[in-house]
Amino acid sequence: MYDKRRECERYKMTEHQTGNHGNFIMSNVTVLDGGFATQLSVHVGKSIDGDPLWSARFNATDPNAVFKTHLDFLEAGAEAIMTNTYQASIEGYVEYLNLNEDTSLNLIKSTVRVAQMARNHFLAKASVNEPRTIPLLVASIGPYGAHLHDGSEYTGRYSSEVSMDTIQKWHRPRIDACLEAGVDVLGIETIPCKMEAEALLDMMCDEYPTVRFWISFQCKDNQHLANGELFSETVNSLWTKARLRRNKNLLALGVNCVHPQIVTPLFRSVNEKKHPEARIPLIVYPNSGEVYTVEDGWQGREDCVPLEHYVPQWIDLGAQFIGGCCRTYARDIKRIKQTVINHASSQSLPLNLWPTHLPTSN
Repeated sequence: MYDKRRECERYKMTEHQTGNHGNFIMSNVTVLDGGFATQLSVHVGKSIDGDPLWSARFNATDPNAVFKTHLDFLEAGAEAIMTNTYQASIEGYVEYLNLNEDTSLNLIKSTVRVAQMARNHFLAKASVNEPRTIPLLVASIGPYGAHLHDGSEYTGRYSSEVSMDTIQKWHRPRIDACLEAGVDVLGIETIPCKMEAEALLDMMCDEYPTVRFWISFQCKDNQHLANGELFSETVNSLWTKARLRRNKNLLALGVNCVHPQIVTPLFRSVNEKKHPEARIPLIVYPNSGEVYTVEDGWQGREDCVPLEHYVPQWIDLGAQFIGGCCRTYARDIKRIKQTVINHASSQSLPLNLWPTHLPTSN
């Protein structure tokens, strides 16, 4: 069971151990990891696409490969790594691994611990002359539609078929398991519809008021969520609601698992006309730009513009978290990291150090 008081104490311990008691920096960029299943395929030697559990199967069958994948991203410069729990659900593990509910939850917790071990290993390798910030450990919280195994996380059609209470009830066990195992942030991702985002925001405000989180959407074009709602209206509405509820733990709103070409117009629709101090912090971790079909798989790598090409414009529009999603490797994250460094240098801005000092919540 998630213990709110213990969570507060964990944040206090993190701040004390790092020796940094400054304010939470929100003005610079944190580099995320890339496509977990994509990089994982380097270690397991086969394609993961098409499996109903996707990369989550390897939490049970090859946790060492999961460990190595986390380490790849850390060594490439990621300042935050996401747990391999996007497709992990009680229903999925019961149906496809023949586990019971308790064993499924324990597998989710052990998956978080694998990410912790990778982070600890990475930090232990640092020399005295090579200080390293503490990378964030982010729980990957995929959408309700992911467990349906019908592609509805890319349409959001279930938003008219299930209630907000049903959405919250489904998400709660995995969120509790990840928090109990020990993560720093919840990465609520690939959300296709406003209804699910609102349900999760309400739950975070009511049940997890000390927990930091972001919400990123799947969008079908340069204006709309997968389910058809306007991205700009949805993001502004959620940000306003969080502020009205005095929740300061919503770190960012944005997009993931989208074509990189649609990101800039989406971000312009939110922040371009806002005064700098009023801009909403944004998050982006898009796909490579390749196109996937069931018949042919991923196609068009040779036509993709490298993600780092887009990074400066995303930062200028308010992106504070940047990484990659499907078909992005550790090598792509390394290039993104260098671009972020170069951009900060050109703007005479300090590099982001916020992963080293998560503050206590009021």
